[in-house]
Amino acid sequence: MGIFRRGTKDTSAKLSPVISATEGEDNGDGGDSAEPGHLDSGLAGLTDHDADSATTRKPSRPAVSRSGGPFDRSEVEGLDGRLDLGALWLTGRPGMELRLEVEEESQNVIGVTAVLGESAVQLQAFAAPRCEGVWDDIRTEIAASITSAGGTADKTSGPLGAELRAQMSSRGPDGRTVFSTVRFIGVDGPRWFLRAVLSGQAAIEEDAAAALLDVVKATVVVRGNEAMAPRELLPLKLPAQPDPGGRDLADGDAGEVVPSLDDLKPFERGPEITEIH
Repeated sequence: MGIFRRGTKDTSAKLSPVISATEGEDNGDGGDSAEPGHLDSGLAGLTDHDADSATTRKPSRPAVSRSGGPFDRSEVEGLDGRLDLGALWLTGRPGMELRLEVEEESQNVIGVTAVLGESAVQLQAFAAPRCEGVWDDIRTEIAASITSAGGTADKTSGPLGAELRAQMSSRGPDGRTVFSTVRFIGVDGPRWFLRAVLSGQAAIEEDAAAALLDVVKATVVVRGNEAMAPRELLPLKLPAQPDPGGRDLADGDAGEVVPSLDDLKPFERGPEITEIH
């Protein structure tokens, strides 16, 4: 993996179909940028009681096969070279940059974006009901939000199942309306939901998307056993600081060495870049 950068974002910690105007932010000339922008994670949402009632009212949907990933923590033996970010364990690729989004008020990490060339994918994981997935509903809500804002959204299928390919409208520097292409992917797992948002070239070219889709597939979601409201953001964390010998132990994997973090240094307030070999 290449470099880490920490950014800030002001948002609450629940999943919402509402997308802020900066999502898929345009580069100024109407083209698509590799920057995914920001997803509004706030939800005027479900209580535990509402979610339980919804689960009893609606039959469970057939699960999409996850045999090729993304994986639940129970389906892997350990990190196996992945980077431990709390609720998400990620696999790097040569030349890939990871950017952590930090909520300004709480300083909590609320999202991670992998950037490879002119493409990017933002990953966030959320709690979900025990007996029912949420992606079908969320996909419909996102589509409605985008079209009501003047964009377009097409429900399609992809390597990880149902997708949403959208043209999101925003106002350019000259005041004209411009459109950015964004590709939403959702995966329902056991008591969790993983959302991946492809932007830049990966949103419009399959070849450009392939490498980042491999990153999504190799991701491990660590749901934990805590009681959480459906659509609540699963907690992420900054990478652990290795000891002077370049070795560190992963949470929940006593004795397992976290690889490839030899030069990772502590984060400070504000943007910083740390080299990872």
